[in-house]
Amino acid sequence: MKITSLEPARCLPVPDAGFGALLTERGNLPLESVDVKADISGLIAGVEVTQGFRNPFDVTLEATYVFPLPDRAAVTGFRMEADDRVIEGVLKERAQARADYDRALREGRRAAIAEEDRPDVFTIRVGNVLPGEHVSVRLTMSQPLPYEDGAATFRFPLVVAPRYIPGNPIDGPSAGAGVAPDTDAVPDASRITPPVLLPGFPHPVRLSLAATVDAAGLELRELASSLHVVEEEGRTVRLRPGERLDRDFVLRLSFEASTSLLLDGGEDGRGRTFALTVVPPPLQAARTPRDLVLLLDRSGSMGGWKMVAARRAAARIVDTLTPQDRFAVLTFDSVVERAFEGLVEASDRNRYRAVEHLARVDARGGTELLDPLRQAVALLGGGEPGRERVVVLVTDGQVGNEDQILEQAGGALSAMRVHTVGIDRAVNAGFLGRLAGLGAGRCELVESEDRLDAAMEHIHRRIGAPLVTDLSLKGLDVEPGTVTHLGSVFPGVPLRVYGRFREGSAVTVRGLAASGPWEEHVEGVAVDNPALRAVWARAHLRELEDRYAMGEHDLESRIVRVSLDNGVLCRFTAYVAVDTRQVAGGEPEHHVIQPVEPPSGWEMPAPPIGGTFAARAAMMAMPAAAPMMPQARARMAKPESFDDELDVPGFLTTGPAAPPLSHPNAPAHGAPGAAPPVRGGLRGPRKSRPAPRRTQDLESVRPQLVAELERLRSLPAPDLTYLADLGTRLAALAEYLGGEQRLEALARDLEAAERPGGDARALHDHAVTILTALLGLPPIPDPSGPLGNPPQPAGDPHVGPAGDPSGGGDGPADARRRGPFWKRT
Repeated sequence: MKITSLEPARCLPVPDAGFGALLTERGNLPLESVDVKADISGLIAGVEVTQGFRNPFDVTLEATYVFPLPDRAAVTGFRMEADDRVIEGVLKERAQARADYDRALREGRRAAIAEEDRPDVFTIRVGNVLPGEHVSVRLTMSQPLPYEDGAATFRFPLVVAPRYIPGNPIDGPSAGAGVAPDTDAVPDASRITPPVLLPGFPHPVRLSLAATVDAAGLELRELASSLHVVEEEGRTVRLRPGERLDRDFVLRLSFEASTSLLLDGGEDGRGRTFALTVVPPPLQAARTPRDLVLLLDRSGSMGGWKMVAARRAAARIVDTLTPQDRFAVLTFDSVVERAFEGLVEASDRNRYRAVEHLARVDARGGTELLDPLRQAVALLGGGEPGRERVVVLVTDGQVGNEDQILEQAGGALSAMRVHTVGIDRAVNAGFLGRLAGLGAGRCELVESEDRLDAAMEHIHRRIGAPLVTDLSLKGLDVEPGTVTHLGSVFPGVPLRVYGRFREGSAVTVRGLAASGPWEEHVEGVAVDNPALRAVWARAHLRELEDRYAMGEHDLESRIVRVSLDNGVLCRFTAYVAVDTRQVAGGEPEHHVIQPVEPPSGWEMPAPPIGGTFAARAAMMAMPAAAPMMPQARARMAKPESFDDELDVPGFLTTGPAAPPLSHPNAPAHGAPGAAPPVRGGLRGPRKSRPAPRRTQDLESVRPQLVAELERLRSLPAPDLTYLADLGTRLAALAEYLGGEQRLEALARDLEAAERPGGDARALHDHAVTILTALLGLPPIPDPSGPLGNPPQPAGDPHVGPAGDPSGGGDGPADARRRGPFWKRT
């Protein structure tokens, strides 16, 4: 393996900072700082998030940052500041916003765009940042605080954790700049899988977070931060300096909530908004026999303390069952294993057998969530009279195919009660909340082992029967279709309902309790709080988007209208800020996607050092049960002193002999069926199959060869170093295949690329020709790009004809076609 030395004065190794860490005088990657300021008043928080970017390069820059926000947060404002100029963002339909952003960059103007890719995953792009320039972007939002058992929780996520990406690659250019390819199950996978830094990467992003608390007239008994050490100054809680963006910030506020009805002023003439809170009444819940299916995620990302906590949580759930209940226990990763066949009586013996099964569960494989949900639905069937159907899912929720799951399983799950238990310090709270909302269940988040016992007390009550069901509202003249899901009233959990109304000053809540009809009358209080409308709009949009994901595609225009009318960002709209001043000659010359921290508490495998062809072949081996995604490659952040002379702007790409972190959802290295180290996401299997034998046919590595060919064709210029690295990767694949002569010969030719006299253009064309022939693909007879690229739409490669952000890509008639990347295809 050839090692090219770097200039010692430019890049100094940092002692004890992890494999591959480098130090440069130019500083860190483009994102310099994240500043969060929250004003908490009662059960609503107003938040401002400011992200500071700096261009450390000698050319103009476009920086991309994929980051999380609370899934219930309503983003209502966006601002860009640069060179003493302040540009307010405008909310537009998403395709129009992207077209405006692209046009501004082509004209040499600064611009920034904020887009939602999941309820809790967002992307900001800032373009035409001048060399050495600082640019800040600010998001303004309002979010409701969940309240349970006498405590409200302010949770602010700080990192997008790697997500498992199932499905098969789809044609066309990627929708984003992430490390995972877009698939038929996750058509925007490349937008939600940013690269991950090595643990301990020096000079992390500077983080500041402060929350000012006003109990709004209620007695505040205690403030507690469960994952961070904080400092209190009066009513303000601050993070201590030096914290990293690697886990959620969780602040709990203990006070007694009360039943209330808040009515906003409605001065704009477009109706008024109400927010109803109903504290659970002192009633006894009816004990209905249950049919319960427990699903436990045992995928690779659940390793370490999360697996221990998940096993304990699952065992505690089993212990709550009584002999009149029936249950099943399913543990899943890429396959589903059952403790029993079918539903069994929750006898002492069967509960003991279930706990024994759970005790043997370890983390492994990928998070194939759709199949176990389907099996749970099949087990519960149509249900029997007098028995409640319950699904309990224990997971971290780190999957990318949320929309596919909702589309294919959401309808059936909505007829059952679904409870989700999210265990992680960077949990996918948005998706778990959406699943629980389908079945009028509860979503409990467990961010540490210390929180497990308290959380399980909550979970036990949620699994039990609700206090009041069949809820309805009387007294307000509500606007049809605007009231959020009523659900049921559970012990210890106030009911929260938002909606729009025309007239009225009080409401009567009616429902059915175990003892018969129940109702409560609540008088309204007029308030002047614009956050109420924003919070309602966000909750309403989430429900509409979930219905869209489940197949109601005619809701698109309605979703856009609600978003624009209320100034709240959603998946079909985007905020765009465009400067009127021209500062550059055209589009940015350099593009960088900001890598993110590895989530705290995740067991990220250490990279192997060195290795023979056999070792590399083991890492590159692609069993059918866990094929490697195309375009996946081990990446780590590239220090800013590197120029574009490297093959990938913004990253240092390592060869297979020394990859950085593997995805936690992949099988362990060296284990049968081990997938290669991949950062940010893995493509899941079509179906579970046994691991392949040592000698394979060419089809077993077809996805990797297709990916290598695509990357070759997309290179801006022939590069001998890249070709030599490619040779080592192809040699490993050839060895895995047991000796494929054409592939071995090509690998030898490419590995010699850096020898004196190497002809980059000839080697590049030779490699394209051989790989095209190996794959049985037709050659491109009239290339339009510099290296045989197929024609691309003008402007942003993510935008198709007429500004439609479809991702482009026309293949054969029967090929999987890419639809707009934020929509189901």
